[in-house]
Amino acid sequence: MLPELRKVVTFDEDIHTEGGRAADPVLRMIGVAAVVTNPWAGRGFVEDLSPEIRRMAPVLGKMLTDRLIALAGSGDAIEAYGKACISGTDCEIEHASALIHTLQFGNFYREAVGAKSYLGFTNTRGPANTQIQIPLMDKHDTGRRSHYLTVQFSIYDAPACDELVVALGAATRGRPHHRIGDRYSDLAALGRDVQDPAGVEPKK
Repeated sequence: MLPELRKVVTFDEDIHTEGGRAADPVLRMIGVAAVVTNPWAGRGFVEDLSPEIRRMAPVLGKMLTDRLIALAGSGDAIEAYGKACISGTDCEIEHASALIHTLQFGNFYREAVGAKSYLGFTNTRGPANTQIQIPLMDKHDTGRRSHYLTVQFSIYDAPACDELVVALGAATRGRPHHRIGDRYSDLAALGRDVQDPAGVEPKK
């Protein structure tokens, strides 16, 4: 295990009712966060971050993925996913970003849940108890708006000024009673080709 690791925090929420109506099935929102000492802290401006990225990102990626899937019960149970990072107040945002914006971190999660889409993310800086916000999207289809969700929680004593918080989030379904359509219905209404990802070519 990494010597920088101080603790791992999990978040688990079941939503039974939304808008006064039952959520069927229940929406489960989960998150896992690792609190680590910043390996670049106290070293001044570090030009090459890659040695610590190679050493830490794969370990964090696998550990958080394994913990999240254990909470969910299986990778198949996860329909929406995302990631986030928070830098302590004495840290560069680049430092936390370095640990999650690499295939050595994210690929563990993508492959474990059989995902096709990229991981949504946030990069922030703040003191202890700063809210972690992990934006989620459908693991296969970025245009499926029903799965635009946000896992939100905080850690009362993290990050310290020289710490980083690295987190993954997931949901077992989309928003209950979703009724705003999706990207493809919008494109169709505009007369554009729903197969065109950018929606810029006229519909044939």
